[in-house]
Amino acid sequence: MTDIQDQAAAPGDPDRPAWLMKSEPDVFSFEDLRTRPGRTEPWNGVRNFQARNFMRDAMREGDLVLFYHSNCAEPGVVGLAEVASAARPDPTQFDSKSEYFDPKSSPVAPRWVLVDVRWRADLPRPVSLATLKSDLALDGLLATRPGNRLSITPVDAAHTARILALAGLAPGELARRQRP
Repeated sequence: MTDIQDQAAAPGDPDRPAWLMKSEPDVFSFEDLRTRPGRTEPWNGVRNFQARNFMRDAMREGDLVLFYHSNCAEPGVVGLAEVASAARPDPTQFDSKSEYFDPKSSPVAPRWVLVDVRWRADLPRPVSLATLKSDLALDGLLATRPGNRLSITPVDAAHTARILALAGLAPGELARRQRP
């Protein structure tokens, strides 16, 4: 992605969605991602079929990620990352010592996948869950629908542009920030 305006130019463009990816900061935080070698980490442990299908069938290298802290004092979008790899089998499903072990999965027929996620940019300010829910321009955002508990959700271009504006990023500003 060369410019956030490319993404905002076609609301709902299925070829370049953004993704809201949730992580509990006491498990894996945006700061953790920033300090990883290459600022990249496998997004493992997803054990929901719909979230898995998003990673497997729809995510593409270079897609924007809105990194969201959940289950904390102030949940919300706290930073930007990008999908850094195609989906591949999540090795934790095969490790009997892992909390993500799945005895129904095998290397011949893996059930779960992961993608690598790479730090992209800090936000000038986080966008809280309360703001995501109360901003009328974000009506219909999947992540804020009652009962939604998915850890990964697509975000259309119009919602992405609005969230970035609420975070203090002007159109085109993301492209001017250095990539890692």
